[in-house]
Amino acid sequence: MEGEIYYPSYTLEREISNFIKVWISVVVSLCYCYFSAKFVPKGMPRLFSIIPIVSLFLALPLKLHSTNLGGNTTFFIAWLTNFKLLLFAFDKGPLSHPCLSLPHFIAIACFPIRIQQNPPTKSQSNLTKNQNEKNPPTKLVSQNGHNRQNSYLKTTGKGSKSIWNYALKVVLVALFLRIYEYSDSIHPKIILVIYFLHIYITLEIMLAMGAAVARGVFGFELEPPFDEPYLSTSLQDFWGRRWNLVVSRTLRPTVYDPVLCISARLMGRKWAALPAVMSTFVVSGLMHELIFYYMGRVRPTWEITWFFLLHGACLVVEIWIKKVVNGRFWLPRVIATPMTVGFVMVTGFWLFFPQLLRCKADVRGLEEYALVGAFVKDVVAGVKNFSSRVQ
Repeated sequence: MEGEIYYPSYTLEREISNFIKVWISVVVSLCYCYFSAKFVPKGMPRLFSIIPIVSLFLALPLKLHSTNLGGNTTFFIAWLTNFKLLLFAFDKGPLSHPCLSLPHFIAIACFPIRIQQNPPTKSQSNLTKNQNEKNPPTKLVSQNGHNRQNSYLKTTGKGSKSIWNYALKVVLVALFLRIYEYSDSIHPKIILVIYFLHIYITLEIMLAMGAAVARGVFGFELEPPFDEPYLSTSLQDFWGRRWNLVVSRTLRPTVYDPVLCISARLMGRKWAALPAVMSTFVVSGLMHELIFYYMGRVRPTWEITWFFLLHGACLVVEIWIKKVVNGRFWLPRVIATPMTVGFVMVTGFWLFFPQLLRCKADVRGLEEYALVGAFVKDVVAGVKNFSSRVQ
C-alpha cells in the first residue's frame, strides 16, 4: 500500500549473515577499484569504470533491514565511500595517495580515516623554527581546507577525548534506554530532546570505536566526528566546525569547492561562497533522505530536505551579514550559544525528527538492542552449560 512502512520479518542471524555478505561485496568491489585504477587513466575513463561500483553501493544497503546495521552501512558506503570514489576517479581525495596499499585503500574508502604521519623530531622542529624566523612560510591550504604546515596528526590533539569521556557517554546511552521504558509517562518534547542527545552521543561513540580499531590496526587516526557542538556560537560554527565534521570534510571537496570555483568566475570571489553553501546543504538533505529511506523503506516526505534547505538559507544570510558588518559587531557567547543551539533543536523537532519517528526508527532500534541483549544472554548461558558439562 502506498505510504505504508515496510517492516520485513528477519532474524538476528539472517541480518548478520546479510551484513557479512554486504561487506564482503564492498571489499571485493574496492579491490576492483584499486587495481583497475593502475590501468585506467584518471578522468572520465576512470569515472565510467567506477560508476557500476557506485551504483552497487547504493543498492547493497537494501539487503539490510535493521536500523543500526542498515543505517550505519548506508552512511559509510552509500555516502562516504561513494563520494570518495567519485573524487578518486579524478585523482583527488584521500584515495588518490600514491603510496596506499590495498588494505589501507579499503579502510580509508569505507571509513572517515586520514593518514597519520609521524610528527617531526625535536631537531627537525628546531631547524624548521629557525628557518621560519628568517623566512616566514606562506600559508598553504590543502584540498580539505587544513593547513599543510600541520600535516602530521597527533593522537592526543583537540579532537581526542579521554576514555572517561566516552565511558560517561556509554552510561548516558544506557540511561536513555532505561528512560525509554517509561516514555508513556514522559512528555513527548522531553523524549525528543533525549532522542537528539542519543543520536549525537551514539554517532560519537560509534566513530570513536572505529578510531580505536583504525589506530591500532593501521596506525591511522579517524577524523574527529564532533567538536562540542553544544558550544556553537553561530550556524557557521555549528555546521562548519563542530557538528558531524566527517560529513563536512566529505562534502567540501565533492560539492562546496567545485561550486565555489564556478561561482567565483560568475559572481566574484566575495559572494561565491553563498551558492556553494546552499548547494552543499541541498546535497546533504538529499543524502539524509536516502539514509532515512533505507532505514524505514517509506516514501520521503521531504521534511528532512526542507530542514537542510532552511539551515542553508539561514547560513547564507548569516554569512552575508558577517560580510556586511565586517567584524564591527559580535553577539556575546552567552547569547549566541543558546540562540544557535535552540534554533537547531527547534527546527530539528519541527522538520527532522518527525520523519525519524514516522519510520519508527526509535522503536525498531530499541527492539534491536533488546534482541542483541537476548542473543548475548543465550550465548553466555550456552557457554556456562558447556563448561559445566566439561567439568
